[in-house]
Amino acid sequence: MKETVFRGAATAMITPMREDGSVDYEAMGRLIDWQIEQGIDALLIAGTSGEGSTLSDEEHREVLQFAVNQARGRVPMIAGTGSNDTAYACDLTKYACQIGYDACLVVTPYYNKTTQRGLIRMYKTIADASTKPLILYNVPSRTGISLAPATVAELSSYPHIDAIKEASGNISAIADIAASVTEGFTIYSGNDDQIIPILSLGGQGVISVLSNLLPKETSAMVHAYLEGNIEQARKMQLQYLPLIHALFCETNPIPVKAAMALMGYGTNTLRLPLVTMETEHEAQLRARMQEVGLL
Repeated sequence: MKETVFRGAATAMITPMREDGSVDYEAMGRLIDWQIEQGIDALLIAGTSGEGSTLSDEEHREVLQFAVNQARGRVPMIAGTGSNDTAYACDLTKYACQIGYDACLVVTPYYNKTTQRGLIRMYKTIADASTKPLILYNVPSRTGISLAPATVAELSSYPHIDAIKEASGNISAIADIAASVTEGFTIYSGNDDQIIPILSLGGQGVISVLSNLLPKETSAMVHAYLEGNIEQARKMQLQYLPLIHALFCETNPIPVKAAMALMGYGTNTLRLPLVTMETEHEAQLRARMQEVGLL
């Protein structure tokens, strides 16, 4: 029996930082509370937007522990536990399950690209180490490898592998996935500009960068569609496209980190190799934020 982790919008939350690059736990606590107060459906901690790949092992575990304690069970919590080191991904997944996370997001292995057979073995190995649902994370633009629809279909029947965050941008491949996975397996959009298209293929929500800024609105967009108000959902998707484009005019999370600093959550500080956005792009981001009443 497959478990649906959430329906609606989950924020791929930033990790607020101080100017010295340390984690700003005060700002993180305020951000978690605000997200929940705004009606977000779930939170993803230490994923791509949370700069999980540049957190030390100690920091990664501290951030996960702090966030789940702060949330206090108010929304489903998802831990980013993927790695190109399968043994480390297993250990981090076990830890997240032990401290109270509801699911783990596991990205395909970057740099040491494997075959589809290797992906299947890797994900089954991590699933065997988990006591909670795993969400596959397909983002080939970052990892250099894509989960083929046939691979997702095979994995979808394996215990604890219950969902996928699809950020390939390939709608045809996502349609093939939707047509072939085990009943109850959940598809989430991983791209904010494709929320409605993926919902139209049977998706149940989005793991979102946009919802860092607009949690209430992003959730409302998804629920409008799921409740049958297709026209309202479509209008919202198109309304927020200029802001979405601004949030991805440079590599995520560069723009969203700047946006959240403008909103008072940490400083505009990133860890190398990420650097702050170009001046003209920041001006465009400010303008798009002003258009939707954020500034």
